[in-house]
Amino acid sequence: MPTPDTDVIVVGAGLAGLVAAAEIADAGKRVLLLDQEGEQNLGGQAYWSFGGLFLVDSPEQRRLGIRDSRELAWSDWLNNAGFDRPEDHWPRRWAEAYVDFAAGEKRAWLHRMGVRWFPAVGWAERGGQGASGPGNSVPRFHITWGTGPGVVEPFERRVRAHVAAGRIGFRFRHRVRGLNMTNGVVHGVHGQVLEPSDEARGQASSRVVVDDFNLNAGAVVVTSGGIGGNLDLVRRNWPAERLGPPPAFLVAGVPRYVDGELQGIVKEAGASLTNPDRMWHYTEGLRNWNPVWPNHGIRILPGPSSLWLDPSGRRLPFPHYPGFDTLATLTHITRSGYPYTWFLLNRGIIKKEFALSGSEQNPDLTGRNVRLTLRRAGGRVQGPVQAFMDHGEDFVVRDNLRDLVAGMNALVGNDLLDPATVEREVRERDMQLGNDVGKDTQLALIRGARGLRSERLFRVANPAPILDPEGGPLIAVRLNILTRKTLGGLETDLQGRVLRPGGEVLPGLYAAGEVAGFGGGGMHGYRALEGTFLGGCLFGGRNAGRASAAAVG
Repeated sequence: MPTPDTDVIVVGAGLAGLVAAAEIADAGKRVLLLDQEGEQNLGGQAYWSFGGLFLVDSPEQRRLGIRDSRELAWSDWLNNAGFDRPEDHWPRRWAEAYVDFAAGEKRAWLHRMGVRWFPAVGWAERGGQGASGPGNSVPRFHITWGTGPGVVEPFERRVRAHVAAGRIGFRFRHRVRGLNMTNGVVHGVHGQVLEPSDEARGQASSRVVVDDFNLNAGAVVVTSGGIGGNLDLVRRNWPAERLGPPPAFLVAGVPRYVDGELQGIVKEAGASLTNPDRMWHYTEGLRNWNPVWPNHGIRILPGPSSLWLDPSGRRLPFPHYPGFDTLATLTHITRSGYPYTWFLLNRGIIKKEFALSGSEQNPDLTGRNVRLTLRRAGGRVQGPVQAFMDHGEDFVVRDNLRDLVAGMNALVGNDLLDPATVEREVRERDMQLGNDVGKDTQLALIRGARGLRSERLFRVANPAPILDPEGGPLIAVRLNILTRKTLGGLETDLQGRVLRPGGEVLPGLYAAGEVAGFGGGGMHGYRALEGTFLGGCLFGGRNAGRASAAAVG
């Protein structure tokens, strides 16, 4: 084999790559960290995230009176994932190991590095379909103080300390086009050097090639991310028999460089790629009025109170309520052929319940500003949400329902919405508020959620008539399908070693993060409990980093 240029090569400088590189260097090994983008994109997609982390039986939960346990979390995970394939062997093992990590040392490990969390724990994927159905039984979504940058920061700090000490070398604008292999053993990578680019973080960069490279090492760790920025590849992998036809229009929840190309290159080199049809896309996407990357979409993180309407104005059926079961609602929308759906609400709901995903959409949490963050419990619409109300093309704001419906029809350029149909849906819902009980399942779930102090204070509006003038004006939001995460990926064992079809280890090659389906080729199964994507990068990067460092002696 050629003389190695370093001990381990890590391909991809997102969160999983930073974690892996830091762990390898901590073990005293030399690392080359490659990425096709410039240094300004260090941290990858994680930088743009809301910073939510899945933790089990945490001090934050206990302070709020939330009773959680490893057993309850594992039951929820299994009910959510729906593992049902022979190739789910390693995904299931990764899932169980990850739940143990989330219920065990994960929080203490991060806390020692300075990571802190907002005291109100969020309740993502609420389920609502019974104890054996999908979803979280309790709130587990811990928002990092500092959002995505706050998760990236301690690992970037560790990596830069190793760079200063000479143990890690950066190789930005290095696009890997193939693996170096001898006698079936991976010992390096080769590819193209792209011209320097000073485009801002997340923006599309040049693909002009200025040179070639060839680097060798004792092991290679691939952490190149998913496919969500490659809409053609998303559509090719779309499981039409299960989810219905892929939407004709999608907004991109991740930058264009999240293209999945290296995952395909590794597969062609002999790796096992499993569950490519399992993917995680959101139903509450907005066109960003101030985009960073092409076709930039933002997800609404909804509270549970908005009415969800189809394009004709009829309410989506149970269990398709905001924030309850993303995959079920996505399936209903795509199988029905809806090009969009609507949230209908009022100012009283939006000021309490609307948050927007992304570090840049949460300047209070991202900037660790206590004063601004406390305003979330106040009576004003959050600034970024107000900006979308003022400038976003998917928002309609009017003082009465008839004008609102007319504005909704004008926005989409048709007359599918019948004012009488919309009014009937809203009034029938509002009539259920005359008593503390009723037959509306959505309202019953809302009342139950408000039994938790954090939900009552920060997340769920007091049930009130949407047509009450005191809650006005009325608001409609057109919702689009937003691409986000790849749930399948390169098949790996618990050390992060990449496997060949049939289960044999592909020597010298490791993978972590989204490219590996966050572990094993798809540890989430069909559904995510949320807060588990960043956590999968942390756990997978740590495992692959430690194992590859040990393997090179």
